[in-house]
Amino acid sequence: MAKVKTSFFCQNCGTQFTKWQGQCSACKEWNTIVEEIIQKEEKKSWKSPDMSSKRTSKPLKINEIDGSQEMRITSGDNEFNRVLGGGIVPGSVTLLGGEPGIGKSTLLLQIALQLPVKTLYVSGEESQKQIKMRAERIHPNSENCYILTETKTQNIFKQAENINPDILVIDSIQTLHSDYIESSAGSISQIRECTSELIKFAKESGTPVILIGHITKDGNIAGPKILEHMVDTVLQFEGDRNHVYRILRALKNRFGSTAELGIYEMQGSGLREVSNPSEILISNHDQDLSGTAIAATLEGMRPLMIEIQALVSTAVYGTPQRSTTGYNVKRLNMLLAVLEKRAGFKLGAKDVFLNITGGITVDDPAIDLAVIAAILSSNEDIPIEKDICFAAEIGLAGEIRPVQRVDQRIMEAEKLGFATIFVSKHNKISVKNPQIQLKLVSRIEDVVRELFG
Repeated sequence: MAKVKTSFFCQNCGTQFTKWQGQCSACKEWNTIVEEIIQKEEKKSWKSPDMSSKRTSKPLKINEIDGSQEMRITSGDNEFNRVLGGGIVPGSVTLLGGEPGIGKSTLLLQIALQLPVKTLYVSGEESQKQIKMRAERIHPNSENCYILTETKTQNIFKQAENINPDILVIDSIQTLHSDYIESSAGSISQIRECTSELIKFAKESGTPVILIGHITKDGNIAGPKILEHMVDTVLQFEGDRNHVYRILRALKNRFGSTAELGIYEMQGSGLREVSNPSEILISNHDQDLSGTAIAATLEGMRPLMIEIQALVSTAVYGTPQRSTTGYNVKRLNMLLAVLEKRAGFKLGAKDVFLNITGGITVDDPAIDLAVIAAILSSNEDIPIEKDICFAAEIGLAGEIRPVQRVDQRIMEAEKLGFATIFVSKHNKISVKNPQIQLKLVSRIEDVVRELFG
């Protein structure tokens, strides 16, 4: 019997050590190094021996490489296509992470059922009957989706050779194990080895692979950090299980922008695409309420109208509180300092609470003017009219600075029925004959005068 070989791996970053030690010298984390059984043997191809072929790549001059755009596989989900950059790239490997119960499996099963091409959905967490019950609610008449319950990668590749799918979905990467590693499923070495085999399969066969990944209590994808470096695209599925809306973001994308955003609504029949996000980001209330302002922002190429709520009250405990939801608290402190120094508003002894509705996080500086308008509205207890919106950045000198792609923001505000939009007078506006009134301002005092007289 061969001697069992073991090694030590950091569970946080995946670094290998010859012996145990308390602190990982790579990521500086404590008590993350564990012993795992390893088996050193020659790695075989994902193909069976009769299918494998020896081929070597040769270097090409850069002007000899075919630079034409590769055809993408378009799923039936417009939000998913937008986040990926236009569709699924053949041979790509995508990793989808998110909280437990947020809807990762539902999203990918829904996409697999709607795709017009042959799809192999591999689940290591649910039985075929469980997946069938969920599929009956989502899309019961799919003929292109194959369901496989398997956790061994060699068996998955054998079935993939027989079916020859156009897309392979793995739910989830932490449940898989390979014969070439003796440690248990979900360990650092197993996750790294299984992902490496799937990447090799995707690149050699041209079949796109989509992986579901568990996340840790810190919000990071479970497994070695190298996992995110190995794949082509990393997607994050966000949201609160107590709310119906979900947000899909790209944290890494080799084939498109990482600034795009997809919004879904969780229903009993699956996830509904929200084509007009402003419907969930702007509250519907009959009365005019102070402390609210509408901002025109951009997420990637998509314009959004978001509602900003502010509450200014006298500090009870002596030290004023500064609390934000969906907004950078340091930027709020900066804007409050500008209001105090440049505009003369005494807010240093008052509590200020700020909330961006809809559960999204925005870092676009173009919402600065709307933040200030909401704060002043709450401080003066004077509501801002519902048909007014804002799109401008605030400088430290109290000036209203121009923002990028202001024409797109103006057109979105006009489409949603707003009557007036406040923008910087230094913006170059090329919209011809806008139906919305443009208020061109250069200082905070101009905005205060226009809104509150």
